[in-house]
Amino acid sequence: MGIQNPSVPLRTPTRVAGNKHPNRVHRTTGGLEHENTRHDTRFVVIGNHLAQHPELSLLAIGLGTHLQSLPKGAPADIKTLAARFPEGATRIAAALRELESHGYLRRERVRTPSGRIVTRTISCNQPAAVRQRAEQPCRESTPSAPREKPVRTRKALPAVPRPAYSGPGLLQAATDLLADLRRHDSRLLLSADDTAHLAPGVAAWLERDVTPAAVRRALTADLPPEGLRRPAALLAHRLAAQLPPPAPFRAQATTAPPPPVRHPLRTCDGRDRAFRAPAPTTHCRDCRTDLQEAA
Repeated sequence: MGIQNPSVPLRTPTRVAGNKHPNRVHRTTGGLEHENTRHDTRFVVIGNHLAQHPELSLLAIGLGTHLQSLPKGAPADIKTLAARFPEGATRIAAALRELESHGYLRRERVRTPSGRIVTRTISCNQPAAVRQRAEQPCRESTPSAPREKPVRTRKALPAVPRPAYSGPGLLQAATDLLADLRRHDSRLLLSADDTAHLAPGVAAWLERDVTPAAVRRALTADLPPEGLRRPAALLAHRLAAQLPPPAPFRAQATTAPPPPVRHPLRTCDGRDRAFRAPAPTTHCRDCRTDLQEAA
């Protein structure tokens, strides 16, 4: 009974608080904090599945982020990327293979219209969504085809008269007259196709000796005040319905009129004067007058 156990503590020790434990590491600084400002322009949205991918290397994550930030059509081959970044072609090629194995990148060889074969790089921002669409089972029943909207064809313009002899100068004058109609009425603004359709009708009017001013008055007079739904159709109707008759026939002279008679010069017998007269006459006009008065 008098023997004491030296291993037994004299009293129960007090429990040490957690924040004062000698083995606890006290962090006075460190840890990530964010100081973010909202982007309004020139930004790209990157998912955490790429930025925090557990299997991709840091180079592959950074390269994938860079590819998603490039615009459509930008070069993304190994040579261009090696010239842009200091990692070199070997490391960049390995990073591209990483992205390709995890679905963030596809490379396809396509043929251009000129026959040249090029490599097209496709950057995918959500490979899981692409796989889900590809693995989605097809429906047993064939979906009904979308209902096509009926195509409304434009009604053809009324026919216009044609000139008997159409030359480039006559058609050009008719085209210029039609193009100038909008200066007189803004509602008569015609398209190139409508002008080409109406030009022969105007040429037929000009061929019948109708002045351009008269043709313009016939086309622009008494237009409906409520507006024109299709001005080319109205002009085509007027060109056909109000076509004037051909110009009256004018016979051209077959022979030229004879030139005036020019008599030879003669010397007057009564006065020292030269004059022109037929052969029997020997006195000038004044002498003949004096002789008649004396008689």
